[in-house]
Amino acid sequence: MVNGSIQKAEVLIEALPYIRTFFGKTFVIKYGGSAMTDPELKKAVMLDVILLKYVGLNPVIVHGGGPEISRTMERLGKEPVFVGGHRVTDAETMEIVQMVLVGKVNQEIVSLINKYGGKAVGLSGKDGNLIVARRRRGAVSQSPAAEGEVDLGFVGDVESVNPEPIRLLSEKGYIPVIAPVGVGLEGESYNINADAVAGHLAAALKADKLIMLTDVEGIFADPEDRTTLISSLRTEQAHRMIQDGQIAGGMIPKVEACIRALEGGVARTHIIDGRKMHSLLLEIFTDQGIGTMVVP
Repeated sequence: MVNGSIQKAEVLIEALPYIRTFFGKTFVIKYGGSAMTDPELKKAVMLDVILLKYVGLNPVIVHGGGPEISRTMERLGKEPVFVGGHRVTDAETMEIVQMVLVGKVNQEIVSLINKYGGKAVGLSGKDGNLIVARRRRGAVSQSPAAEGEVDLGFVGDVESVNPEPIRLLSEKGYIPVIAPVGVGLEGESYNINADAVAGHLAAALKADKLIMLTDVEGIFADPEDRTTLISSLRTEQAHRMIQDGQIAGGMIPKVEACIRALEGGVARTHIIDGRKMHSLLLEIFTDQGIGTMVVP
């Protein structure tokens, strides 16, 4: 019992310099993958975020919800269609996207944080013109049935970010939880990639860190060899790996979001395995850290 108590004290002492360094700093956390679906992982992430707030950091959560959108579409008899990795989003689909991301997923996260002792407020990009978006140009289809450029509908790219609502909430002790729905110049809604929103938001807030929770351990020099995990990756090397196909699929928008954040003044970005219990605390408050850090 005594040894266990000493070990707990040593953990706290190891965390002390990090708490001192990061006190008052803003961390943007992209929340997605298994950490959004596994009940125990979900609880661990919420507790981690609440702890960050109580020790003086300002966590901001940006969440996804693609699988939940697809399941809801299927239940409503509408087949999800993807072109170039983007969901084709007509007006009806956009209504479903808002219903799921803003009305369901966002509120579930807010409720969990409040349940476990934090104070969370849910927002979409439409609140206070938080995320102003422009319509994304069509993507190129590889399907023989529909070759050429396809109109993606209400899929948007971030045009600008208004960080003021986030700052006000953080200063008042709240944890902002952001759904990746943007607003156009005519008041229309846009479905935006959550990774991209996290990168732009981190840059606008001049966050100290952007942390991407994923379902992989990080970035590998050889995707087929789990011993080749890259602990630190510079942006020029990341660009080369994307061009060479070493970074592919869903990892591309995550790395691009990290690069966007770094270009906007964020000090450090991290891609970590959200399948590990308390991965946020392990990354932020321990000497070893986990995953891949993308640096300027």
